[in-house]
Amino acid sequence: MTHLTLRQLRYFEAVARHGHFGRAADACAVSQPALSMQIRELEEALGTVLFERGARQVRLTTFGESLVLRARDILRSVDEIGDLARAKGDRLAGRLRLGVIPTVAPYLLPTVIGHLRRTNPDLDVQARETVTPKLLQELTEGRLDTAIVALPVSEPTLAEAALFSEDFVLVRPVEDDGRPVPDPETLREMRLLLLEEGHCFRDQALSVCGLPSNRPRELLDASSLSTLVQMVGAGLGVTLIPEMAVAVETRSAPVCIARFGPPTPSRTIGMVWRRSSPLGPHLSRIAEVVHGAAEALRGGSRTM
Repeated sequence: MTHLTLRQLRYFEAVARHGHFGRAADACAVSQPALSMQIRELEEALGTVLFERGARQVRLTTFGESLVLRARDILRSVDEIGDLARAKGDRLAGRLRLGVIPTVAPYLLPTVIGHLRRTNPDLDVQARETVTPKLLQELTEGRLDTAIVALPVSEPTLAEAALFSEDFVLVRPVEDDGRPVPDPETLREMRLLLLEEGHCFRDQALSVCGLPSNRPRELLDASSLSTLVQMVGAGLGVTLIPEMAVAVETRSAPVCIARFGPPTPSRTIGMVWRRSSPLGPHLSRIAEVVHGAAEALRGGSRTM
């Protein structure tokens, strides 16, 4: 059998991930014909077809499904060889692939990148914003180095470092300003606007009200906290947002903020990375930098 190349495996994994040759080629920064040629050579070397090719989408064959798992393991191991060399230095340099959940990224990421540039000037931060399940998958597959998510993730293969805790606040129409803060039982009877499924903050908001995550929805769920707040301003209901988002999201909407009494609903934000990553000690130090950035953003008024 002809030898396989890392390029072929990377292109194969990209097609498997995107389910489309064109999108895979864009992700790999190559032309589609060049990528397709490498896939054909890989199939010829293996003596079997890896994809069922359709007009709009490609699907892995049974053999392809088995191969992609091994290919990802190989590619992750190869990347970690490079990380092993990078980890020898006193400070981390080069690319840092950082994932962040959407309910944190717009508010924390600019400050974090500023702090990292000052503390690690040779670091090239490449940020990726998406929901927790995708971040954890990409982290496990080696496509991210670390991610900022809500803890705990309870994944044995991942190390966790708590960064900060923050309270949830209730957002109501401006005419509700001064009214008593509803308790969870009263809140359950109100029109609670939520993020769409896939966002961990959706489940956290439902938990505050003691509602199941599969609760039937009467209103359109939103894809961002900004949309939720604007919907509240339009009189469609109420919502919960994290404390970090208040200053940004409420400045241009006719809404008011109410804070809950104890026990105050809250969440813990932390950084996670693969326990097997050679960059682990460096990532622990980066977590300290991120913690400092969060405290600076919050005015240093609260500590872990």
